[in-house]
Amino acid sequence: MGFFKKLALSLTVMIAFIGFGSGALAAELGAKDETIKLAINEWTGQHITTHVAGEIMKRMGYKVEFVTAGYFPQMLALADGTLAATLEIWDNNIGEHYNKAKATGNVLNLGDLGLDANEGWAYPVHVEKLCPGLPDWKVLEKCTEVFATPETMPKGRILAYPADWGNRSADIIKGLNISYVAVPSGSEGAIVSELKSSQARKSPLITMFWGPHWVFAEVDIKWVKLPPGEKACYEDPAWGPNPNAVNDCGVAKPNIFKVAWIGMKKKWPAAYRFLDLYQMADTDQIPMMAAIDNRNEPLAEVTKAWVDANQSKWQPWVDAALKGN
Repeated sequence: MGFFKKLALSLTVMIAFIGFGSGALAAELGAKDETIKLAINEWTGQHITTHVAGEIMKRMGYKVEFVTAGYFPQMLALADGTLAATLEIWDNNIGEHYNKAKATGNVLNLGDLGLDANEGWAYPVHVEKLCPGLPDWKVLEKCTEVFATPETMPKGRILAYPADWGNRSADIIKGLNISYVAVPSGSEGAIVSELKSSQARKSPLITMFWGPHWVFAEVDIKWVKLPPGEKACYEDPAWGPNPNAVNDCGVAKPNIFKVAWIGMKKKWPAAYRFLDLYQMADTDQIPMMAAIDNRNEPLAEVTKAWVDANQSKWQPWVDAALKGN
């Protein structure tokens, strides 16, 4: 390429870059000097999803703050505009909290995030030798002594989510009418520690868990085969194996979506459009989880490195957002 052609190309790139500060672009960015607050919930995958989006938004010219917010309470903050968005809502466990916020007319569903999710009771594969017949849930009643602990005897123990994540395991136990107790874990990290310890010690364990998650790369995990989660299971006692109770089934395959405060659309239009387009794939999230939770690499450094290395993935979303598409 000749010198003048190279010079012309360089000037074109410079003009395009300078255009980031133009009045037209500033109008698309909206109130770029006011901070956009993104919700941070209680699990690593959500932290990754949010920090990646936030890092990209910073490069668009926005000020971004990551605000710790309880999974359920965050809906109130979204409805009143205290938070601008939350980016990893699982439709199978947010329940009435999202529905109430949506009913105010002040929150908007920004669509699917892109993760291929599963959730249910899980166990390290060696547990099948301790409770023959697994993964069929029906054998659990014959294995209560295997899973019993001093705090649950004579009933078996199911390691449940932290208490503020809801009562899913307890509801399933009651619905199936099995002799188990749902014992809340302290955190995501506590569940992971028990899974790894169970595999190392070949000890019994069943826990409520979800995927995608980095621990599947380290622990050979299988899912208990529960009756399929369907709407009728949660509403009609006649549905399912227990004619006297609802919730006698597993967890419906989750849909994971993004939610924003309605005011974001006018206040930060390009940011709103970007989040509407934003996607996170399992194949991107899982390696970052492993780096953070397994190798103790800092969250901000891991997510920034991903953004640096994957501009080809996110730049089209930014371009479309800035063009108003």
